[in-house]
Amino acid sequence: MMIDPFQGPRRIRRAAAGLALWLCGAMVVEAAAVDIESLWDYADPAASEQRFRDALATASAEQQLELQTQIARTLSLRRRFDEAHRLLDTLQPRAATTPAVQVRFWLERGRSFNSAGQREPARALFEQAFAQAQAARLDALAVDAAHMVAITHAGSPAALDWNRRGIELARASSDPQARRLVPAMLNNSAWDLHELGRPAEALPLFEQALAEWTARGKAQQIMVAEWSVARCLRSLGRHPEALARQQALLAAHQLAGSSDGYVNEEIAENLLALGRADEARPQFAMAARLLGQDEGLAQAEPQRLARLRRLGGPD
Repeated sequence: MMIDPFQGPRRIRRAAAGLALWLCGAMVVEAAAVDIESLWDYADPAASEQRFRDALATASAEQQLELQTQIARTLSLRRRFDEAHRLLDTLQPRAATTPAVQVRFWLERGRSFNSAGQREPARALFEQAFAQAQAARLDALAVDAAHMVAITHAGSPAALDWNRRGIELARASSDPQARRLVPAMLNNSAWDLHELGRPAEALPLFEQALAEWTARGKAQQIMVAEWSVARCLRSLGRHPEALARQQALLAAHQLAGSSDGYVNEEIAENLLALGRADEARPQFAMAARLLGQDEGLAQAEPQRLARLRRLGGPD
């Protein structure tokens, strides 16, 4: 599934459900600007909003505009799209203050549209942001924009092209912030290939994304990347390998006192494919219980949940 948990959930860990890890689609920052990234906790947008508001007190006029674009993003992440757009409306007359402010404005307006399912207006804004960021040599923001354009094309060859452009730009840049989204774009490209029916091509990219996250020491993203590699192995019919990797993830969750219904679902699917239906049944039941708590999945894929419940029930 993708890496913004809210912008492209399927990209980060599971093509149908919407994980989100994402926290891959995170906004990147240029070195000369306010340290926006340090104020973000993508798992808690409300707390992030408060930090951005607190930072306004000591920020320069330009930094205040950038901070307010991020406040708009915290609203969008909580699906308060009307509020996000109203705030951005107040910023629009001043958005052209500097290229950085303009690019951030377009990115957050676009993300608000994209999160609400309005891909076309979002894509146009992301493309504008990409062009201006490139012209102004704002590499980190250009990479972010390319990443977001790709998300609007998810599951298509165009997404592969935009992710390739973003990765090439990131790897050629001297700005370390520009490289932040490389593992997310690798992951997203892998899911695009997977959804295009090309899992053999997807697997190396999933493995590269795992290596990138491992090098960064990002524990949560590492687990998501491990899940994605194993999921791709199942698509390739390599069920024993896929099962072993998912069982290792289950053990890690149990050790940490956490759970993940998608892991249980994959264990069950691999066991079923290996002719071990009796062992699969309790895993299907657990997956149904855990994933049934996801309102978004319940609305988007009721048949998937119904199948899990059926396979997890008594004979």
